[in-house]
Amino acid sequence: RRRLAPLNEDNGRFLLLAALIAAYLSAGATVFSALESPSEAAAQLRWNRTLHNFSRIFNISLPELRAFLRSYEAAMAAGIRVDALRPRWDFPGAFYFVSTVVSTIGFGMTTPATVAGKVFLIVYGLFGCAGTILFFNLFLERIISLLAFIMKACHERQLRRSGLLPPNFRRGTAMSGVGSLVGWKPSVYHVMLILGIFAITLSCCASAMYTAVEGWNYVDSLYYCFVTFSTIGFGDLVSSQNAAYQNQGLYRFGNFIFILMGVCCIYSLFNVISIVIKQVLNWVLKKFECRCCPKCHKSSARLGRRNAITPGARLRRHNISMDADGQYDSDTEGRRLSGEMISMRELTASNKVSLAILQKQLSETANGYPRNVCINTRQNGFSAGVGALAIMNNRLAETSDSR
Repeated sequence: RRRLAPLNEDNGRFLLLAALIAAYLSAGATVFSALESPSEAAAQLRWNRTLHNFSRIFNISLPELRAFLRSYEAAMAAGIRVDALRPRWDFPGAFYFVSTVVSTIGFGMTTPATVAGKVFLIVYGLFGCAGTILFFNLFLERIISLLAFIMKACHERQLRRSGLLPPNFRRGTAMSGVGSLVGWKPSVYHVMLILGIFAITLSCCASAMYTAVEGWNYVDSLYYCFVTFSTIGFGDLVSSQNAAYQNQGLYRFGNFIFILMGVCCIYSLFNVISIVIKQVLNWVLKKFECRCCPKCHKSSARLGRRNAITPGARLRRHNISMDADGQYDSDTEGRRLSGEMISMRELTASNKVSLAILQKQLSETANGYPRNVCINTRQNGFSAGVGALAIMNNRLAETSDSR
């Protein structure tokens, strides 16, 4: 009877992360329910008491009063306020709206009311959000490259001070093969620390501006910065909504720059943190694998000891067809399936593949682009990940060795 194959590493990581996210959501819901539910119940009780007192004092029936309040809520949803506010759909207001759409912030204080506007928003957001996500990924790639350049310069300076690097060393010279610099990449933890410090500094500066201009307290300003920069965008606090400000043009420009840089920085930080979470998941999976490894892999380990060189398996990993018409004699096929003997044809083709890989690596190294030797050539264009995850895998040290 066939046994179910064990989950591979990617599927195991995915299921473990899904379970952890479900537990995280449940824990967060429990905490917020305990913190906010009493306040909500008390506010509802005060509102009902105020509503009945107002109806009794001014001799207005409750149905009429509730109908008036529903009209007021509809006016608020349309952007109408008692105090004077700036127009929502002039060009600056519309530009602010589309900026929150493509960045997925979505405050919700401005929404299209016409059918044509809603239809246009669907098409506009489809391409706008895709382009903005691409911009965030390109920003991540460049900020990681900049941090890698700076950290490598600091690493070389430290090596010079310790005497492990010649004083006349220059990048790109023939001496670039120094053992301490071959394949060097910045640490993901150092990058996370630098991005975290930059994000905190940016949030503190932006909060100081919002406290001075909007009149919020500093904690509310910090809360607004996190909600906005992380693209959560609740909409309970929204900047630049009053009718007039002192130095209004300068404030709007500063608000735009802070939001743009904050979203890019927090997006990069989130991706670095996700890599750290992935490493924790890999560590947990290895702990589980160590417990079940003697039972699950006993038979495969025994076969591996019988014949250490199996060109047939290597060629299957490289997806190379050994014969154009697919015809094999029974003796060759039997040897390939058993893994006991080596076919000369398979060994020759395997050597050709290894020689081609070696020539490519030597060419890249000679042109100044040294790469780590990769034995497993099974990977295709998507094997290292797509988007931000692939960028981090290619540029940071701890992630490149995890696969």
